[in-house]
Amino acid sequence: MSIIRYDPLREAMQQMRHQLFHQHLEQPFEETQGAAAGWSPLVDVFEDSEGITLKVELPEVDANDVDIQVEGNALTLRGERKLENADKQEGYHRVERAYGSFARRFTLPTTVETGNVTAQSRDGVLRIFLPKKAETKPRQIKVQVDSKLGGPGMQKQ
Repeated sequence: MSIIRYDPLREAMQQMRHQLFHQHLEQPFEETQGAAAGWSPLVDVFEDSEGITLKVELPEVDANDVDIQVEGNALTLRGERKLENADKQEGYHRVERAYGSFARRFTLPTTVETGNVTAQSRDGVLRIFLPKKAETKPRQIKVQVDSKLGGPGMQKQ
């Protein structure tokens, strides 16, 4: 039996990591389709008070060839990067970039308004914006100051 020293900072970091990656967006998992599948685009996920944004690296992938679907609490992203000049492959010395089909699937939190998801593509980066439901957005509550002594239900003495 070994003695493990309690480290509150480490425990807090583990809890924050869990909340960041599991509470809002669970770890994405990849689905492969067909024998040519074998790559997965890199994705940055960040959140602000308005919603969640996914930035997907898709260089040389035509935005019209990308399929984005939201079904239930899942967002699925599919597409294909084709090797240009495939008929001239014998002239290549080296092909290091991945080509073929890809699919990524993300589990969405219940705070996302799935009916208003938008997507934009620019410079090889696809931005998918997942807005938050109005009732889950933070609201500022203004404190009213009563100039009278005491407040409602309080009597002056």
